[in-house]
Amino acid sequence: MSFAQAIAYFLREATLSLVRSWKVSLLAILTIATSLFLAGVFLVVSANLDAMIERWRAESKIVVYLEPEATGEDRERLTELLSGPSWSRGVEWITSEEADERFRTDHPSLAELLEGWGDDPLPASLEVTLDLERLGEDLDPWLERVKADPSTSMIDDDRDTLRQLDAVVLVIRGLGLVLGTILLLTAVFTISSVIRLTAYLYRDEIAVMRLVGATEFFIRGPFYLEGFLQGLVGGVLAMLALGGAYALWVEKSRDSALTAVSSGRFLPPLELLALVGLGALAGLVGAVASLRKESLGQTAEQPGWSEG
Repeated sequence: MSFAQAIAYFLREATLSLVRSWKVSLLAILTIATSLFLAGVFLVVSANLDAMIERWRAESKIVVYLEPEATGEDRERLTELLSGPSWSRGVEWITSEEADERFRTDHPSLAELLEGWGDDPLPASLEVTLDLERLGEDLDPWLERVKADPSTSMIDDDRDTLRQLDAVVLVIRGLGLVLGTILLLTAVFTISSVIRLTAYLYRDEIAVMRLVGATEFFIRGPFYLEGFLQGLVGGVLAMLALGGAYALWVEKSRDSALTAVSSGRFLPPLELLALVGLGALAGLVGAVASLRKESLGQTAEQPGWSEG
């Protein structure tokens, strides 16, 4: 029998086994699909957070809010101070009315928070656009000088938010790695148990095949391929579920602030294929682990007989 004929035989036997024991096979498939789906969710969220952070980093600003009683001379003095450093790419004056309009445009779902706070709920400010490549160690002392100015009410530094978001991304990735590893090991164990049960059900056939001189490759091949197929189907289901969930989430969060986190970027084809491949590999590993020589030998044994 040629290698191609052997593979065709393995595929036929593996498919028949999946159909015959579809309940336990479905459990293994769903287990691995769930683990890969959750891993994909963490990948999508972390990738979009990364993209969002990079966009914010490119548009990093320092916003200096002015006291309500600040005069035009105070504003000019602060503007000159803010324009001085080499890493200051420009200073923009934002009136209370402009700040209010910006907030309502950028966050329509939160606009009602401004109601009942008077005509000018948001203070006037000076926005400094930063050139991150030129930032030096003198930034923090310079910020202290700006804070000490009597016309300064508060300073909002985008770098603080970016540092917090970087920490959030690290936590999300860590949780995803730990949870994904645990679930993937669970899936491997489940597939291993299913393959071991299948081998036990076929113990008589295995014994006959050994007696007629069948090779280990010929005996184990269908079981290996069955585990591979279970993992492959689980990976495909995870990919389809991830795509459906992503599309649904984008639709539901279209006007929400969460859209920037979840709907900026889906996984590229190579990463999706990697998820499917990981599922297939996990299924194969589970099958190999379940059919160690001694365990498969035990399934082929008859009472009072052992391999000698």
